[in-house]
Amino acid sequence: MKSSTSGANRQPPAPIRVLIADDHVTVREGLAAIIGRQADMVVIAEAADGRACVERWRECRPDVVLLDLRMPDLDGVGAIEAIRREDASARLIVLTTFDNDHDISRAIMAGAKGYMLKDAQREELLDCIRRVHAGETHIPPLLVAKLATGVSDEALTSRELEVLALLAQGYGNKDIGTRLAIGETTVKSHLRSIFCKLKVLSRTEAVSVAGRKGLIRF
Repeated sequence: MKSSTSGANRQPPAPIRVLIADDHVTVREGLAAIIGRQADMVVIAEAADGRACVERWRECRPDVVLLDLRMPDLDGVGAIEAIRREDASARLIVLTTFDNDHDISRAIMAGAKGYMLKDAQREELLDCIRRVHAGETHIPPLLVAKLATGVSDEALTSRELEVLALLAQGYGNKDIGTRLAIGETTVKSHLRSIFCKLKVLSRTEAVSVAGRKGLIRF
């Protein structure tokens, strides 16, 4: 009687090849340990900054890139943009501590296929890697809600962002005008527009809301 050997000869699928980019060595080591214990995943490279992330990607062409937003030399969004300029189908997942709508929006617009917080459960992170590798986009529901809120708000112009940044540094209207080479009346006009778009009533509240949205850095 002829026995079937097709099942025995079937090869298991190749593991998902992952590149990890984070400027904290303990984070990289922890992620590598978690991923390394999975039968269907393998870490093939690591990077400590955004520019090195792009270089490792070029060298290794991983299946999935797991990267932080805030890295030296080139930030996560810059790395995503650089990689996707060379391969629009690249699968990239942001893993960060930042959950404001501005950061989420920037990452997604740059081409990230997943966005996870570093305090996410291990299985949730692994599921995200598998989903993104399979061609899906994965963003937790709570972050989707934040993203929707940010997208629905009217965007500030580049000039308004400049005024807001100086406002956050404590400059008055006259000094803001001097630094930006615009009149004090124009500064006041920009402030009225900022207050309206951020739905606030005061300078202090504008700075507070802008900080939460990630529009300014302290």
